[in-house]
Amino acid sequence: MSTPTPRVHAVRLGLRRGLADFRNMLRAPDDMAWNLVIGVALLVYLVTQRHVEVPGAGGATLPDLAMPGIVAAVVVFGMVMGPAFALSADVEDGTVLRLRTTPRGTTTYTVGVVLAQVLGALPMFVILLAPWALLLGDPMHQGGAGWAALVGWVVLGTLATLPVGIVGGALAGRATRVLLLVMAPVVALSAVSGVFGPQTVPGWASGVVQVFPLYWLAHGLRSTTLPPGAEGLEVGGAWHPEIAALVLVAWAVVGLVAAPAVLRRTAARQTAGALADRLHAFLQRG
Repeated sequence: MSTPTPRVHAVRLGLRRGLADFRNMLRAPDDMAWNLVIGVALLVYLVTQRHVEVPGAGGATLPDLAMPGIVAAVVVFGMVMGPAFALSADVEDGTVLRLRTTPRGTTTYTVGVVLAQVLGALPMFVILLAPWALLLGDPMHQGGAGWAALVGWVVLGTLATLPVGIVGGALAGRATRVLLLVMAPVVALSAVSGVFGPQTVPGWASGVVQVFPLYWLAHGLRSTTLPPGAEGLEVGGAWHPEIAALVLVAWAVVGLVAAPAVLRRTAARQTAGALADRLHAFLQRG
């Protein structure tokens, strides 16, 4: 049996770390309670609105239009905020510093973070989508092919947004800074990106939101799940899944190049003295 290369060994260690972090999340009452509260609250709201038809949407109801945006928001918040908070905390407590002393440490760490965050989004998807057909009816107008396309959009959205979380967490350096540098912009962007339907995109923001992946991920999901006629509500009044895919691929390519470089630079700039200073300041505040 051949000995694995250092890179392969590092990837295997990263996969083990990611699975371990995911198991810890499933055992954490706070994490699971958060998923349950948010997921159930969204379902309750949508069930109460299940008979509300949206004018000009080809007979689609409010939950029909909301579902693609909610899925997009779960992807974006999970793949951006999760890694950003995790990485900033690891920078602050010295975990990233220790990467410099571990062979292929950056590879192991990155694989572990990516796997843990991707798996961490699954409970929310299960809570939202598993009871959907029972409570709200089948949301997919394209049958099984539509569900396969939905998975494809989720994967593409994950690749486009997860590197943003890694870069944001590395640049923030502290969990408290993530709130200002990462979370605030993501929340503001979500508010004007049509999470609950394209009709909620303000006219002044229609050009701005099309630069970012959240709008196009939701647009792609809507083009897959909504019935004919609903495209009239979109910015421009038509489906553009090919543009949505290109924008997401562009964000993914840039992010997958930038994220490892930023993470390596962050690790290289860490020093034991800087970590000691942060710990001393923390103890002084306590």
